[in-house]
Order: sequence, then C-alpha cells, then structure tokens
Amino acid sequence: MRNRYLPLGTAAAAAVLVAGAAHAETVTVFGPWLGPDQANVEVILNGFAEASGHDVRYVGSDSMEQQIVVDAEAGSAPNIAVFPQPGLAADMASRGFLTPLADGTGDWVRENYAAGQSWVDLGTYADADGADQLFGFFYKVDVKSLVWYSPENFEDAGYDIPETMEELIALSDQIVADGETPWCIGLGSGGATGWPATDWVEDILLRTQDPSVYDQWVTNEIAFDDERIVAAIEGFGTFARNDDYVAGGAGVVASTDFRDSPKGLFSSPPQCYMHRQASFIPAFFPDGTVVGEDADFFYFPAFEAEDLGAPVLGAGTLWAITNDSQGAHDLIAYLQTTEAHEAWMGLGGFLTPHKGVNPDAFGDPVLRKMNDILLAATTFRFDGSDLMPGGVGAGTFWTGMVDYAGGKDAADVAAEIQESWDALK
Repeated sequence: MRNRYLPLGTAAAAAVLVAGAAHAETVTVFGPWLGPDQANVEVILNGFAEASGHDVRYVGSDSMEQQIVVDAEAGSAPNIAVFPQPGLAADMASRGFLTPLADGTGDWVRENYAAGQSWVDLGTYADADGADQLFGFFYKVDVKSLVWYSPENFEDAGYDIPETMEELIALSDQIVADGETPWCIGLGSGGATGWPATDWVEDILLRTQDPSVYDQWVTNEIAFDDERIVAAIEGFGTFARNDDYVAGGAGVVASTDFRDSPKGLFSSPPQCYMHRQASFIPAFFPDGTVVGEDADFFYFPAFEAEDLGAPVLGAGTLWAITNDSQGAHDLIAYLQTTEAHEAWMGLGGFLTPHKGVNPDAFGDPVLRKMNDILLAATTFRFDGSDLMPGGVGAGTFWTGMVDYAGGKDAADVAAEIQESWDALK
C-alpha cells in the first residue's frame, strides 16, 4: 500500500504517531469494500500508516460476513474487521471473537458524535461471559430518513418544506385538495420485495415511541404484534394505503418496483411530489438529473406533538478488533481524529456523526446537506430489519409488508411475523 501523508492536527493523532513510532507493526484490515470504495478506504489507511509507522494491509470481499466467521473460528482473523451490520459483530462478541475497545472510547464517542449515546449503544454487546462491553466503533454511515422532491414542482405549486410530521401530512392533504398526488411509493425488489416498507415502519416507530421501544422490538423483547408496533405499521398505511396519496392508487404499491417509483417526480405533469427513500436513490433517477437542482431532499420530520426530538434512521459500518494488537488499538484511535473523517469526506460517499469535522471538507454539497441531518439527530438507530434474524428481517417482515400493502389487517400481519420469529427460537 502506497503511503499518503495526512497532516496531524489533533492531540489524538499525535498520540497515535508517537505510540506507533515506538513499536511499528503490521495491521491487517478486512472489510466489505471493493472498487472505488476500496481505493477510498486505502487513502485513509495510508494516512494512518504515515502517522503511526505501522504497515497497513487491507483486503476487501463481497462475502466478508461469511469469511470473517470462518477466519475467526480458524484462529486467523485480521486485526480489524469492518462490519456492515451490528448483528454479526454482536454474535462474534458473544463467542469471544472480539476484543473490547480501549477504556475511554465510549466517553469519546458520547462527547464527539451527534447522538453519541446512540452510537455507544449500537457498538456495545455482551461478551462471552455475558458482560456488556464496547466492541464497535462506527465510521462511515448512511442516512435513510429522507424525502425526495422536485424543487421546481414545489415552487410552481407554492409548497413549502414541512418541518414537522403534522406539516408533512397537511402538505399531503393540500396536494390532494389541489387535484394532485403527493406520494410515489414502490415495494418491488425481486426476491427482496417489501423491504422499502420496513424502512417506513422503522422511521414511524422512532417518531411515535421512545427509542427504547425500538431497541426492544428489534430484539423481540417487545413482540412484533405489540399494539405500538401495529400502530407504526398502520402509520405507514396512512400514506401507502390511501388511494388519494399514492400515484396509481394504493393497489399498485406492492407491485411497483422501488427503482422505478421515484420517476414520477420527474414526469410532466408530475405523477407525485414526494418520495421517501435513503440516500442511494438518485442512482435510479432519470439520466441527467442533478441533485440539488432537478431533485432535492429534506428530513423525514418528527411529530411535534410527540416531543421525541429528531430521530434519524440509517446504517453504516463498525470497526472492531478481531485479532488484538497495539496496532489495532492505534487504528481505532486514529479513526477518532478529524483528519480520518475529513479525508474521506473529500473523496465522496461518506457521512459522519463527528461534530468536530470541518463541513467545508465535503467535496459534494449534497453530502454536506445530508450530513447536516445526521449531525442534527438527537437519536440514531440502525436499520431495524438488519438487526433481526434473517428469517424475519429479510423474510417475513418483507412479505408481511407486501400483504399489508395489499389490504391485510396490520394486527394479523404482525401476529404472523411474530409467529415466524417464535419458530426460530
């Protein structure tokens, strides 16, 4: 790996430099990134290598989740593994395959990350003895709580960006009253059909219940057919099962491919005015669409009446120590520096909850705006379906949402999902 110097501007980075210079090691990192993302992470690791004197070697794989378990069981794990999902890291921690992060790391996260306690909670798991410890450090995250729209359409119709969920619903009603359709929603995704609805339900649950309810739901301490969960499903139905709200009517929601559903924003006249989807959806906008001009986004707002702050739903990668060494701890320390975040901010495809970064480091104003939403979060929660057992989160939850969108009762759908979860225990 070719080293690239990144200037040291913090005490933490200097401490890494001093510690690394005293005892250089080879530090191995295994992650999910290939192609352009691999090139980007290698820039960051080059900066760490230059700062610490360690020899850093990265390997990426599209089957990382399976391979890291094999490697750990064989006693040949890398020093650091980058996990796309916390669930696998939690499982490996319980089997004794992860090393707790250095003392004080949790305090640093609480102080320096927006919604810091959320990030500590997401990286804390039971060890082999059942004791909770901080094992995961989040670096490079994604935001899902976004509503996409056409600024030109909003301007032509005289619509303002809603700042609360009450205003969003009122805007939807106003669009209907004006003879138009507020939403484009599609759940189709081949064998994964139904997953877009899970994000809706998760976002609505975070806006109607305390975050602890969400946490207990994803572990099934609160049953799927609990009335609070059923209410969140019905909250999705407020939008998706309203013929007046959805382009083509509620009957087409389940069969419309999610990749095609936002195109109604750009038809003339528009088939819809809003589309709720994660940060990746511009990849499926019509060719030539410029985000920030032809399309833009705003935060999927919270209910003012619920007084639950500004929750954000998202995903991301956590870095954990799978083969203990001083160099591994040095790398986790380096990831706490602003340099490590700002370097990837400039490369693109990177969001961070680090409150100390310079927002001017973003090479893309769209990412900077998304990051503002992340920094304004009072609560951050990871995509709930990714935290559930695969048979539920990537199975009956998906199919159940298709059934619900098709007209099935929410309580019945939730009861069937719970039955499937019980069958896995």
